Amino acid sequence: MTQELLMQIAQNAVYTILLVAAPALGIALLVGLLVSVFQATTQIQEQTLAFIPKIVAVFVTILAVGPWMLRVMLDFAMDIFGNLHRFVG
Repeated sequence: MTQELLMQIAQNAVYTILLVAAPALGIALLVGLLVSVFQATTQIQEQTLAFIPKIVAVFVTILAVGPWMLRVMLDFAMDIFGNLHRFVG
């Protein structure tokens, strides 16, 4: 296994991780921002108020885009296992 091949595998792995995590993290960021604005305008400083909407939003996002996330991860895994002969020997 050459160093270039190893770097390409690592780059594809990081890209896949970012691609799969982006929808859930983006929604969590957006909901957190909206809850923070709501807390600032109403002056409600309850710490647990921010967690429940984020958890629900991330759960709904994973339900909505879960099949796509699974397909991306499976494509990456099939690519790794399909090219296993290039990595060994």
